[in-house]
Amino acid sequence: MPVTTANAIRIYFERAGNGPPLLFISGTGGDLRVKPNVFDGPLSKSFDLLGYDQRGLGQTEKPDVAYEMADYADDAAALMADQGWDEALVVGVSFGGMVAQELALRHPRRVTRLVLACTSPGGAGGASFPFHEIEHLKGEARAKHMIPISDTRRDDAWAAAHPDQYAMFVAMAAADPYGDEPGHAMGAHRQLAARAAHDTWERLPQIACPTMIAAGRYDGIALPATQEKMAGRIPGAVLRFFDGGHLFMIQDRTAIPAMTEFLTGP
Repeated sequence: MPVTTANAIRIYFERAGNGPPLLFISGTGGDLRVKPNVFDGPLSKSFDLLGYDQRGLGQTEKPDVAYEMADYADDAAALMADQGWDEALVVGVSFGGMVAQELALRHPRRVTRLVLACTSPGGAGGASFPFHEIEHLKGEARAKHMIPISDTRRDDAWAAAHPDQYAMFVAMAAADPYGDEPGHAMGAHRQLAARAAHDTWERLPQIACPTMIAAGRYDGIALPATQEKMAGRIPGAVLRFFDGGHLFMIQDRTAIPAMTEFLTGP
């Protein structure tokens, strides 16, 4: 099992593909055991792709202490160093985009080009959906609550008109195959607490690397208006909207190629 010690914790990671080094930072609850994941997509065909389970999640260590966004960023930087990477391209998705912002701010020399996907800066720039406020919802109740928020087109009328597809989405979103593992609930809670405190808004102008903000037009978690604010705050940022909600990267087949083109651009 590929585990290394970085930033004083044991981190589970995977690496595959050929090309420029690309660090992929996953979202809330990310666990590489859950398939499909980023290694099942096209990025490993264009890049030397490095992905990992963040602290408190999956097969990475789950210390029972308060987590801060700076800890997640320092974990990422330490993992890069462990892999012999002085610098890399970075893609951060949702919560991972929050970590990626901190990484680019705390370790600017390590990030050559940056894609922030379906994420938010917090503070005056706007926060993503407050998952910490629905932490009590589990299984199907949580899934049914989040489906019309994750993609605002999937309202009650849509659910009534597409009962089989709605049932499939509920079953997929409700599944938590590793929910009974020791430390799972604690680690997830620690992540949500750090996420709730995320705020890079005042520091965003310090991001110096070329940055693309990629978002779904129908995302009720990371709102389109927030993406526009963030794009206006990061010098030279490119803003692209795609046809989808929070999962636009799998909903719109043009999204990954557009991100790849940006990452490999001059």
